[in-house]
Amino acid sequence: MWTKPFGMKEGFLIGGGLIFAGLMLEMSVGPLVWDAFRWPVNGIVLAGFLVLIAIIFLLRKKVYGFQFIGTYKAAIPALVYAIVLTIIMGLTRQEVNGTWLNNMLSLWPFVLIYVYIAVILGQIILRRTVNSQLSTLNLKRDVPFILNHLGLFLAMTTATLGNADMQRLKMITAKGEPEWRALTSQQEIVEMPIAIELKEFIMETYDDGSPRRFASDIQILTKTGKNIKTTVEVNKPVEVDGWKIYQYGYDTQMGAMSQTSILELVSDPWLPLVYTGIYMMLAGALCMFILGKGVKRKLKGS
Repeated sequence: MWTKPFGMKEGFLIGGGLIFAGLMLEMSVGPLVWDAFRWPVNGIVLAGFLVLIAIIFLLRKKVYGFQFIGTYKAAIPALVYAIVLTIIMGLTRQEVNGTWLNNMLSLWPFVLIYVYIAVILGQIILRRTVNSQLSTLNLKRDVPFILNHLGLFLAMTTATLGNADMQRLKMITAKGEPEWRALTSQQEIVEMPIAIELKEFIMETYDDGSPRRFASDIQILTKTGKNIKTTVEVNKPVEVDGWKIYQYGYDTQMGAMSQTSILELVSDPWLPLVYTGIYMMLAGALCMFILGKGVKRKLKGS
């Protein structure tokens, strides 16, 4: 063991070492505080992470451990650990302020394993890109591979680091009164860059009086000078200046006569990058499908 070339055993030991290190961190400093990674900290961390991946790739011929990171013998054990941890997360109730298994996204072993996978992905992408030749045949083989892996890398890193910048707030609007304050999940007041005035609350009911549809006619004023009159419904949000506005609730005691409407405002500035990664993976899958059919036709023709 630990003799060159490294194999799957060493791969599992490295992953196990990361989990052990994560447990030590969890017991000594507590869970990872993602709020500390709000912009511009997450941008700096992402830039530093990309530099680290590049340095590991450049030194791979001098440091054997760096070369091993870019192999399937490192990737498969890391994926096994990630799958097990993800299954545990799916089987346990997750809470923002939960501890250990109830807050897996902030659990150090979970975080370190996924960071390790991101490093492996970065090495694989760089190696495949550098080793790709300019012949048409290789481009047909390499482009789907790079799209899939680069898309996964982009989606993973931006979804994780961008989580600190996502805001999910509640705004209670009263008819005829512009409101620019919203509440966090901890009931803290946040002054918004937009003001919303409830013009009319709308409710349609079934014959037994239970609500079939409820919505709000609202007027939105922004600091950029926009004056928007629109209707927001459940599952039909309105998007203004990076904020998605959802119909959330109303005064249930007043029912259809409610003079207030509760709106949910969501901002996720990193979401376009996450979607870009997902679209790249879809494009890679589509390329594989199209090129795969082309190869089959050539084989049949020959």
